[in-house]
Amino acid sequence: MYADNDGVSIYYEVDGPDEGTLGGDGGADSDASPPTVVFVEGLGYGRWMWQWQAEPLAEEYRTIVVDNRGTGDSDVPEGPYTVAEMASDLEAVLADAGIESVHVVGASMGGMIAQQYALDYDRAESLALLCTSHGGEEAVPTPPETQERMFGVPEDADEREAIRYKMEPAMSPDFWAENDDLIEQIVDWRLAGDATPAGREAQAGGVAAFDVSDEVGDVDLPTLLLHGTDDRVLPVENSRLLHEKLPNSELETVDGGPHLFFVEQADRVTDRLRSFLADAA
Repeated sequence: MYADNDGVSIYYEVDGPDEGTLGGDGGADSDASPPTVVFVEGLGYGRWMWQWQAEPLAEEYRTIVVDNRGTGDSDVPEGPYTVAEMASDLEAVLADAGIESVHVVGASMGGMIAQQYALDYDRAESLALLCTSHGGEEAVPTPPETQERMFGVPEDADEREAIRYKMEPAMSPDFWAENDDLIEQIVDWRLAGDATPAGREAQAGGVAAFDVSDEVGDVDLPTLLLHGTDDRVLPVENSRLLHEKLPNSELETVDGGPHLFFVEQADRVTDRLRSFLADAA
């Protein structure tokens, strides 16, 4: 399905129980609709990245996955984009889908979009923010060696090699060495559904300019912060800073977890989201 946001077409997919099959208390045969959870992706990533969480949670919730502008089946308008623009895309999707209230799950750039969305709009009931930052001068930046890997691909690398080169810092060394088949499958998904080069660059401009450090403390929604302690993309100190500012937050760190800990430890993350949503819904 597509939502229009001021002439920009944003693709999204809806899954989960039909209306009237689950109530807010999870009981059968209720006239109420099931609660809705929307998943927001990171920089350059397509909606494939949430399959380990969205698909299991669709057994209990209406789930929505969205291609950010510049990504997958969404339009690629000229950039740079702002995080506020991408939050407005999310609002257009939820309005198009007829969603009045929603639980927002965002990772990395998606967590930035989720923060901005909670500040700018009133549909969010809770936030789950994975491996993200509030931006600004206080934030702990991406280490230079990681930035070099993400944006300095060797000139002789082909398309698959370039994706692997950029993705390697987001995973733990042992997982990278022991799961080559899965990594090759992820490369296939990324080739099919990730942002275009222009879209990725435009999104990166929004991430670089993002700063809600002074405002995020106004978000009093129930908020779950999850972050791997060995994140080489957005260091874990960023979630600790968020936890200090968000008045209704809980922080859980994943020992040894990399940036893509929700892929490497998918079951643990899905179970934690399920328990958080059960309390928040």
